[in-house]
Amino acid sequence: MHINNHVNFEDCIAEPDGVRSIDCVWRNSYRCFTCGKNCMYKFLTTLCGICIALCWGCDFACTAFDHIWCLTPYLRKYAICVGFLQKCFGTLVNCFLAPICEACGTCFSKIEVSNR
Repeated sequence: MHINNHVNFEDCIAEPDGVRSIDCVWRNSYRCFTCGKNCMYKFLTTLCGICIALCWGCDFACTAFDHIWCLTPYLRKYAICVGFLQKCFGTLVNCFLAPICEACGTCFSKIEVSNR
C-alpha cells in the first residue's frame, strides 16, 4: 500500500496537448524519473528512517506520558476544585440572592394586570 506515494511522473513532467516527444524518450524519461525517485527514497530512508522513526516514537511516548501522568490527573483535580467552587457559589446564591428573589416574587405576585 503506497499511502504517501503522491508524486507521479505525469504530475511533474507533462507535455501539453498537441505536443508529444518521441515515444522512446518519453518511456525512458519515465523510467529514469521513477528509478531516481525510488532510489533516492530508499537511500534517504536507509540513512535517516531509523533515526526519524526513533524520534517520532519518543515524541509519541512523551505525548502519551503527558496525557496519562500529567493532563488527566490535572483535569481530575480541576474538576474536583471546580465542584467545590460550584457548591460554594450555590450556597452563596441560596443565602443571599434567593431571599431577595422570593421577596420580589411575593411583592410582584400581588400585581394584577387588566385589559381595558
